[in-house]
Amino acid sequence: MKNKIKIYTDGSARGNPGPAGWGAVILLEQNNKLKVKSGKLKVIEIGGRSAHSTNNQMELTAPIEALKYLKKHKKSGSIEIHSDSKYVITGINEWIHNWLRNNWRNANKKPVLNKDLWLELHELNSALGPVWHYVEGHSGHEHNDRADVIATSFADGEPAI
Repeated sequence: MKNKIKIYTDGSARGNPGPAGWGAVILLEQNNKLKVKSGKLKVIEIGGRSAHSTNNQMELTAPIEALKYLKKHKKSGSIEIHSDSKYVITGINEWIHNWLRNNWRNANKKPVLNKDLWLELHELNSALGPVWHYVEGHSGHEHNDRADVIATSFADGEPAI
């Protein structure tokens, strides 16, 4: 049986652009059984900060860094990524195919914003093959809400992890 990995991501920018942060919550399941330590689910939290960035850049950075974490720590299995950013979900599931065909031009024939981040995400997405899901933001989902707390705390310069 394949290991299951669920990732919840979020980004935040104060002022947009301004001080910014990203956060990710990674849940590991092994052989369809939750990896348990002392009766608790194994949860990995990561986050980071940028002195000056946009919300969309942080929304892209969170899944990039989560996937890089999996590669670095040799975590493999079926991966699901949950984001409350329609920009990220629609971009990676739909728009990117046209951008690749159209030499990184959008539907208005203008250069795609954040191309460097999209290229990095596309490379990781192609290598690891996650399934992407939209989750409603600020809706009481424990792990999505926690990713938001991590992202905003980094944006505020007071990391919550």
